[in-house]
Amino acid sequence: MSESAVAQAARSAITSQNPLLALVGNPNTGKTTVFNALCGSRQRVGNYPGVTVDRKSGAFDLGDGRTAELVEHSDVIDALLVDLPGLYSLRPASPDEEIAANLLMGRPQGPRPDLVLFVLDATNLKRNLFLYSQVVEMGLPVAVVLTMTDLLEDRGIQLDVAALARSLDAPVFPLVGRESAQLTALLAGTRAILAEPHAPRVRVGFPQSLEGEAVALETALEPLVPLGRFEAADLLFNAHHYLWPLIEQNSAARQLVLEHRERVLKEGIHNPASIAVARYRWIDSVLQTVEERTAPTKADWSARADRILTHRIFGFLAFAGIMLGVFQAIYSWSAPLMDGVEFSMEFLGEYAGLLLADLPALRSLVVDGIIAGVGSVLVFLPQIFILFALVAFLEDSGYLARAAFLMDRLLGWTGLNGRAFIPLLSSFACAVPGVMSARVMPDPRARMATVLVAPLMSCSARLPVYLLLIGAFIEPRFGTTAAVLALFGMHALGLVVAMPVAFFLNRGVLRTPPMAFLLEIPPYRRPRLYNVFFRAYEAGKKFLIQAGTIIFVLSILIWAMSYFPRPDSVGAQIESRYRPLIAAARDAEVAPDLLTELEARRDHEIAGAYLAQSILGRLGHAVQPVFEPLGFNWKITVGILGAFPAREVIISTLGIIYNVGEVDEESVSLRERLQADQRPDGSAVFTPLVAVTLMVFFALCSQCMSTLATVRRELNSTRWAAFLFIYMTALAYIFGLVIYQGGLLLGLS
Repeated sequence: MSESAVAQAARSAITSQNPLLALVGNPNTGKTTVFNALCGSRQRVGNYPGVTVDRKSGAFDLGDGRTAELVEHSDVIDALLVDLPGLYSLRPASPDEEIAANLLMGRPQGPRPDLVLFVLDATNLKRNLFLYSQVVEMGLPVAVVLTMTDLLEDRGIQLDVAALARSLDAPVFPLVGRESAQLTALLAGTRAILAEPHAPRVRVGFPQSLEGEAVALETALEPLVPLGRFEAADLLFNAHHYLWPLIEQNSAARQLVLEHRERVLKEGIHNPASIAVARYRWIDSVLQTVEERTAPTKADWSARADRILTHRIFGFLAFAGIMLGVFQAIYSWSAPLMDGVEFSMEFLGEYAGLLLADLPALRSLVVDGIIAGVGSVLVFLPQIFILFALVAFLEDSGYLARAAFLMDRLLGWTGLNGRAFIPLLSSFACAVPGVMSARVMPDPRARMATVLVAPLMSCSARLPVYLLLIGAFIEPRFGTTAAVLALFGMHALGLVVAMPVAFFLNRGVLRTPPMAFLLEIPPYRRPRLYNVFFRAYEAGKKFLIQAGTIIFVLSILIWAMSYFPRPDSVGAQIESRYRPLIAAARDAEVAPDLLTELEARRDHEIAGAYLAQSILGRLGHAVQPVFEPLGFNWKITVGILGAFPAREVIISTLGIIYNVGEVDEESVSLRERLQADQRPDGSAVFTPLVAVTLMVFFALCSQCMSTLATVRRELNSTRWAAFLFIYMTALAYIFGLVIYQGGLLLGLS
């Protein structure tokens, strides 16, 4: 086919479908900056088929200069960009690398990218070009996006960009941030390459006999199993190659590989390291042509900072201070915003309640089901946005890698690595953003283990339960010091339990292979606020669309279980008892506030009676014998079941059961009712021992549908979300049983 025919075919492809581009590069090269600069808010995150590794993709405008024919087709206005996981090599040692290699080659039965945008760190060409030498062997058109050029002068590096483009046989486009002129040049270059595609021809310089066999095998397998030049070379040596299962499915392909392996052995080529040696020899030749290094123009202040920030003592102190600031920001900055969400939902609920006052069932559905369900989703957004903004800020600055290095010393024995500290720390504020932040874990099994232990941290939703029970049963009897220790102990319990659980999951259940914790320490940089904002924006959007939908549906389901059945006779019976009392109070012209209190008491009693005979109430009575060994009566059991949408809901549920109405953790009336409640034999329902048992149960139980929905989404598995619920509920029950029964044996009450 002639060159003009190739160009015409390419133009036809663009007009018929969106061109597919792949963004490839090492970690910490600025891929996120390039992706955000191109796609902006037009991004989406999903999972690659069959795996839990994120697939980040987006659409972007090809820019000005297209033909009139292109503009007329609304379905070709955008190009599609897939951001492949950051990697150092296409020789798969992890699912990320295998996904990248398969996507570039269109396996299995998928489209190959029309263009590869290779992100190249201008300050670290030697490391980056190893991956480039593999990518060009895939036979795809390539354009190089050169980042970090603003750091060259400070590093004492002079780079000849034109010479670099000649050496790589590909156009090179510098891009720093979202600088408009550079972005325009990149878009124009992208259009030109898509119109006239050119695959770089770079000769790495394999040993001649090896390259001949690799080319022959690549050509022979092309109609059967598409693969790149370096993959063909790897197959000649590696009997356990990741492509071997695919090749075994085709007897002809299997025979071809075995024949070529035999030829390689006969020719005496036994050292696969010769491929890597050849690559680095080529890289050195490129560097000699394009790069000159002199002494840095500025003092290496980052090395001075690292002497403190990575020190075995001062580093931990600095880490503790920074993380305390992060935790405080998540907890305190989000509080006014969360209060605003709750106030808005309450206001909307009151307004809807007035409009639907004559339709009690519909009113309850709208106010207690729909509006409350939407509120239970939106209330998490401030924490999620702030958390991911801070994580993105720390990651862009370069500090996050150093913090992971420090924490690896403490977490390594559990099978987790240093990156796990972000999800665990975040979960003390809320498990939902904590679970989502486990994406920083590079290994899928380690990530899964982190997700499965993060909900053990005592989140802010447990705090109201602790404050209510400690204020009612611990502080009055044992004093303030004991109350403070109890509150600290409840928060520490989850962390103490999480470490051996992580060890058991990694070593026993998931069988996470032991791996060296290899982490590149990036240079300190000024974080780009555009990246910070979009990291937070994407996290919030993903939560609303995916986890939020499940939370809303479950909220409606819990409402229905607590509302139905609702026979009129239940309310009528209580109404008949209060009617003469209220009439007498009116005749006696008692103070309006006393009359209002009497009517409120009637309404509270009716609400409690309806809850007691609802599906949820009956379920509480049915399963109460299971919780009897923990000292829980049916009221506590109904509170536990009703708290599934969110742990703190147990307080409002107890307020309904005890006919107190709207309450919070500091309500004196609720504390008095709990203290006065008695069993049929006259013994107290709530004692300090029961209070501690209930707090321990809440500290360890996975009683939060928002967390379970998020785990289901993050792991792409209902089975693992169910496993989380079952194992945490079992832990909570066993710990509660040991504490309560052990306390009784010791004579405690």
